[in-house]
Amino acid sequence: MSHERTDTATLLTLTFVVSFCSFAYEFVYSELLTVMYGGTVTQYVITVGLYFFSLGIGAALSDDLDGATLGGNFFRTEVLLAAAAPAGFLLIVGLNSVRIPQAVPAELVWTVARLPVVAVGFLSGFELPLLTRMFDDLDDDGSATPSWLRTAGDRIHDSVVAAVGTLWTVKRTEGRRSGLSVILAMDYVGGLAGAVVYARVLYPGLGLIPTIFVLALLNGVAALVFVAHFGEWSWWPLGGGEYADSPDSVATAGNAAASARADRSLSAARVSKTLLVVCLLLTATYAGVVAKHDVADERLSQLYLEQQIENEYSPGAMRATVTSQETTAYQHVIRYDRTWTGTGPNPYFDGRTEQCLRLGAAVQLCESWADSYHQGLVDVPMSLVDPGPETKVLVVGGGDWIAIDHLREYGVTVDHVDLDGEFMRDAKTDPFFRRWHDDAYEYDRLNTTVADGYHYLQETNETYDLVLLDIPGATDDDLLTLYSTEFYRSVRTHLSEDGVAVTWGYSPDAYPEHHKAFVNTVGAAGFTRELSYWVREDLDDDGETERVEQFYVLAAGERPRLTGDGATRYVRAREEHYDSVEWHAVPHYRGVRENSIFHPNYDILVDT
Repeated sequence: MSHERTDTATLLTLTFVVSFCSFAYEFVYSELLTVMYGGTVTQYVITVGLYFFSLGIGAALSDDLDGATLGGNFFRTEVLLAAAAPAGFLLIVGLNSVRIPQAVPAELVWTVARLPVVAVGFLSGFELPLLTRMFDDLDDDGSATPSWLRTAGDRIHDSVVAAVGTLWTVKRTEGRRSGLSVILAMDYVGGLAGAVVYARVLYPGLGLIPTIFVLALLNGVAALVFVAHFGEWSWWPLGGGEYADSPDSVATAGNAAASARADRSLSAARVSKTLLVVCLLLTATYAGVVAKHDVADERLSQLYLEQQIENEYSPGAMRATVTSQETTAYQHVIRYDRTWTGTGPNPYFDGRTEQCLRLGAAVQLCESWADSYHQGLVDVPMSLVDPGPETKVLVVGGGDWIAIDHLREYGVTVDHVDLDGEFMRDAKTDPFFRRWHDDAYEYDRLNTTVADGYHYLQETNETYDLVLLDIPGATDDDLLTLYSTEFYRSVRTHLSEDGVAVTWGYSPDAYPEHHKAFVNTVGAAGFTRELSYWVREDLDDDGETERVEQFYVLAAGERPRLTGDGATRYVRAREEHYDSVEWHAVPHYRGVRENSIFHPNYDILVDT
């Protein structure tokens, strides 16, 4: 292969790589902002919009870059991207790890968190114009383009023109393709590859933290390959720091061979020794991080999670220590110890340290209130239905099996639906869960289905006397379906004549916008009556009970009181708490739209 064809092949390969990285960066930042701030659709739409806006600004300003130093400017761009992309990632994580004074406007934090997207988009905007101009310099007559690429391009072009010709009048364009069309085509191919590999390999296989370093590593390698192939320097890498010197300067030095090389290299450019060394150091560092990606991911995730948990309490009041974390196909499972380090008695739990579990951003279970939560979810509403095998109960969620253990005491028939089969399998034998569920998965009147609760209700013909919604909080778009009018309507449709549905809920005082959207949603689904109660527990063993969790019982008509003849032993023992609990009409808030699958109301999402 001739030097010219080698050069163009190298340039097209670099185009593929940098485009791969550029598109993947966009998805990494979108997902990171979703994790940090919630709202998948919102974060992806804004990130993509900002990215393409910045891309356009960079492309528009690329003409102002010195045309005599195309190669040097391309090298600088890749080094800057390799440095800026991970730095921006860590900036966003840092903004969500430190305590930001309340005096700082939320809009300012929002803006700063999006600056990395703008920076990466702006720098990426330089790439295509620089690559296009360099390609035109190398392949001014089309002869340097590899024959396989010309052949493949011609075949694809002929097929597309033939298809277009069925609707439009076309005229086949012959001859050499412009550098823009060739580079742009390779850019789109690289972008598609970046999207597919990110979605199918990088994110599910490595996670966000290693992925950002893989992409930065590729940018660094691209920069080094570029300078190694096209550059001219002496005593590399510790020499004069010059490569691709202009033909005039090389000829002046009397080096005819170098002059010939410069003629087919990419314009005059000067790269400082410092920048070259920086690129080498960055690339080597990223290679080390990628090689030890498991350690890096775990350690950085641990530091972030611990700081985030501690920020939920007063400064210096609680220390968090992540003991383990794993990611299933559907959720991030985090185990941690929380240790009281504040002054005075511990108001949160008895003792100094206890173990807790989080699923994503939401607390799922702590030792101090594991029993009381499930008593509120199961033992209180069981007062409204008859115990025994004829009573049918549906549990949506509850992959830790603890609700099943409570239901087993009443001898009811249980259908159990949870999406995360991996989590359910691990919870069976995990000592932390076994102390609470007591091998309830072996209950002989239990039928467990690994499926999405919404789709299960769409397909089943069963009716239930009690539906328990042991589902995660409404913290991101992925859970909007389980908080939709369509879902609650399906729940109501599958209730028996006297059946009720039960769910835990956020406090209307702490999350008023969520509460209004939630109430209007269940009302639009056909529930007309609600019964709200708190489960109470003496968390800190001071002789006084505290509110632990709020629950809602939903019905399509009148239902008996909790403290009636069918009250469970748990309710009878705490009759003073539940005797005053009464049914009320489900209210409707004016000007608040219900949440629907096809018309979501993002007010139903909460920022934890």
